[in-house]
Amino acid sequence: MQKKFYLTTSIAYANGAPHIGFALESLQADVYARYFKNKFGESFFLTGTDEHGSKIARTAEVVGKTPKELVDENADKFKELKNSLNLSWNNFIRTSDQKNHWPVAQEVWKRLESSGDLYRKSYKGLYCVGHEAFVTQKDLVDGKCIDHKKEPELIEEENWFFKLSKYTKKIEEKIKSEELKIVPGTRKNEVLSLLKDGLEDVSFSRPSKDLSWGVPVPGDDSQTMYVWADALSNYISGYGGIEKWEEHPADIHFIGKDILRFHAAIWPGMLLSAGIKLPKAIYVHGHILVSGEKMSKSVGNVVDPFELVKKYGTDPVRYYLLREIASAQDGDFTYEKFEERYNGDLANGLGNLVARVSTIGQNLGELKSSFKENKDYSEENNKLFDKFELNKILENIWKEIHELDKKINDEKPWAEKDEVALKEKIENYSERIIYIANLLNPFLPETSEKIKNQFKLSDNKLNITKGEGLFPRLK
Repeated sequence: MQKKFYLTTSIAYANGAPHIGFALESLQADVYARYFKNKFGESFFLTGTDEHGSKIARTAEVVGKTPKELVDENADKFKELKNSLNLSWNNFIRTSDQKNHWPVAQEVWKRLESSGDLYRKSYKGLYCVGHEAFVTQKDLVDGKCIDHKKEPELIEEENWFFKLSKYTKKIEEKIKSEELKIVPGTRKNEVLSLLKDGLEDVSFSRPSKDLSWGVPVPGDDSQTMYVWADALSNYISGYGGIEKWEEHPADIHFIGKDILRFHAAIWPGMLLSAGIKLPKAIYVHGHILVSGEKMSKSVGNVVDPFELVKKYGTDPVRYYLLREIASAQDGDFTYEKFEERYNGDLANGLGNLVARVSTIGQNLGELKSSFKENKDYSEENNKLFDKFELNKILENIWKEIHELDKKINDEKPWAEKDEVALKEKIENYSERIIYIANLLNPFLPETSEKIKNQFKLSDNKLNITKGEGLFPRLK
């Protein structure tokens, strides 16, 4: 049986501060990292920043900084998410790291070259700086990029190209056989549809005279590695190198739907060419809309995760994003919905339940309990983890909370005159609360710990103390 688990987020583009979409992806990966750590005793969780490319160089120029100053500043902001969101990542890789990342990116490049899969050619095409990618007319609406609402630039230059077309069939086989699993199935079908038409070779470098900010192409000073060719290798460099990856390739990459093609076509193609094992699975989440609209700086509706945590606290933010946003779909953020979830599920639901039982329990002294703690999930919930449906697992946990609340209302322990019967009831409620706290651990780790500090089990003894309210009701 597998004893450890390796998972990654995508690496965030360091041309700006973190937004709530990357916070969601980080939280989803964090839940799995904690879940597998409980299950296997060990997990390795990698995140980081993608720091090269034209967009970084241009943004730096606009704000009057060097590219290095810009990425240093933004990488620090992404690292701050660890404390703000209580993330458990083990390593934070930066693609500007010349000691750990560059040698791996260049070694992968050399392996592609050894396979005969790199060639130089002159190329004329439409380049979208926002995507850091060449696009075609079918990717445009009224001549503009659908996502960035800007016309791409017509670029003519000599680049290195990667023979991605050579690997179409192999990639298709790996995905169909689920050797490379893509979750949910709709995203798998999307990739298979793309592969059906056949993959095209992709530009893998830019002239260094036009773009010096990046990893130099090994053996060719006139070229800089294309940002995606360099960035995707982070999953190997951040884990400790090719040898370490070969021993245990990533179990899951968590990514957004907008970068699916890079991860499900270009990345496997690179690995097949380089003779390196493929990751086992790619879990794809949707986008967060704000009041039904796409987040945009120009519209002024970008939600800052740090501000959200400052206002409501870490676990309420974790809860809302993991419960309200269906894990694999687009979801909507509004402050009204957030406060509704907070008051309804957290303050009046879980918080009230813990307060009711601990208020009575603290006066009963030491209780006896033969309850054995169990961190295992039900078969149904384990299947939901496999299907990437974290929101449904939380829904099931809240059913447990509602059922226990109903039981307490029906049994009315506050009216119980028989002390033995009262103790028995409180022991029963407490054991169920400890069970709920264990289920909550990957999702709301701080809250889980607070509950278990109020309901302490040791050597068949249960001591209950009433702490501060878990979630003060919002006015």
